[in-house]
Amino acid sequence: MKKLTLLAFLGLSTVAISQNIKSEPDNGKQKTALLAPADQAGLDAKKKAAEEKAKLPKPYDPKADAQADINRLVAQAKKEGKNIMIQAGGNWCIWCLRFNNFVQTTPELKEIVDKNYLYYHLNYSPDNKNEKVFAQYDNPGEKFGYPVFIVLDQNGKMIKVQQSDVFEEGKGYSKEKVKDFFNTWMPKG
Repeated sequence: MKKLTLLAFLGLSTVAISQNIKSEPDNGKQKTALLAPADQAGLDAKKKAAEEKAKLPKPYDPKADAQADINRLVAQAKKEGKNIMIQAGGNWCIWCLRFNNFVQTTPELKEIVDKNYLYYHLNYSPDNKNEKVFAQYDNPGEKFGYPVFIVLDQNGKMIKVQQSDVFEEGKGYSKEKVKDFFNTWMPKG
């Protein structure tokens, strides 16, 4: 019985001492483990995305009066016989910046857009959520995420809302899918 009591005492003492050691601050005395490979890969991916984001043009203006801008575009669209392509998102969104850059640097897509659309980047960010403007279009960002596309006809009537993930291909976008989208929603006639 004494041996059993002694073993129990030693076992509980070991647990108590180890608990005490863990709760004391190490003040840098203990070596810390290196990041696990998965953690490192995640950090590397975030760093690469941040570097990419820093290089891409920032087309969204949080200070813009979006409603006034869209009203001007509707007046211009009537005169020019074009539709309005609203790309909603923000400079914080890597996929928004990638899409903008993809369209601007792909001559075939840029030509279709320039010929058929007035293009507008509707900002959504903590600085300016443009809640009243988004409400007019049934808040598509809440449903689909960003970027999201809102196509208006030349009279300013919403004719299509399109989520962007259907255009994605790898870390970018499919030229054929984006081209089909732009061709489908260009002005008729």
